[in-house]
Amino acid sequence: MTTDAHGKVALVTGANKGIGKAIAKGLARKGFTVFLGARDSEKGIAAAAELKAEGDVRFVQLEVTHLTSVLSAKQLIESETGRLDVLVNNAGIGAAPGSRFNTPEEEIAENMRAVYETNVFAVVRVTNAFLPLLLQSDAGRIVNVTSKRGSLGEEGAWVGRPNMTYSSSKTALNAITVHYARSLAETHVKVNGAAPGHVATDFNGFRGTRTPEHGAEVAIRLAQLDIDGPTGAVFEDEHQLCW
Repeated sequence: MTTDAHGKVALVTGANKGIGKAIAKGLARKGFTVFLGARDSEKGIAAAAELKAEGDVRFVQLEVTHLTSVLSAKQLIESETGRLDVLVNNAGIGAAPGSRFNTPEEEIAENMRAVYETNVFAVVRVTNAFLPLLLQSDAGRIVNVTSKRGSLGEEGAWVGRPNMTYSSSKTALNAITVHYARSLAETHVKVNGAAPGHVATDFNGFRGTRTPEHGAEVAIRLAQLDIDGPTGAVFEDEHQLCW
């Protein structure tokens, strides 16, 4: 079962391309007013214009690693709609700028810090900024886009080239997801993780086996959970992952 999206408002971070753009597209088709967050204004405006045919899609400039930008985005959304029903924390990076996927023996702390700044710390920054608006919703939903590679116990999670920094950042994100879910258990807000699978995007040189639209489906579903839906879990498609 899913909630009725009529009149509901969603924010998707890192949504000018790839999975984030597909999530924004899918939510717009479901009837959400979607704020398409992107740090690059030119790319964000172009992506929002491209999705206009799908529904009410609006660009909002959002650099998730900068508190000033996050608060400005909150102010804009609040002034335009007065509410937020869904937050999709999609923005993420695979490696520090100028670096590559490294084994633990090769990695340096500065590279890890850069990845965690976007994949972990920014999620806390954005979530806490928008939580007052989500708490006003009768069906607030937070969806954190994670990865099966963040799982410590899921079979097949470690197949392929090792990347300690990216994988461990998603492990941390999964833990944060559970902590928010526990803290908000007595509210209308549900918090879950969405693992899109191996999606073909520029993130992996378009080597993935899934389309962005396919990868976006789990996040779109979790954004519309009804009151009896799960919270504090991580899903890939319909499968709940052992994180």
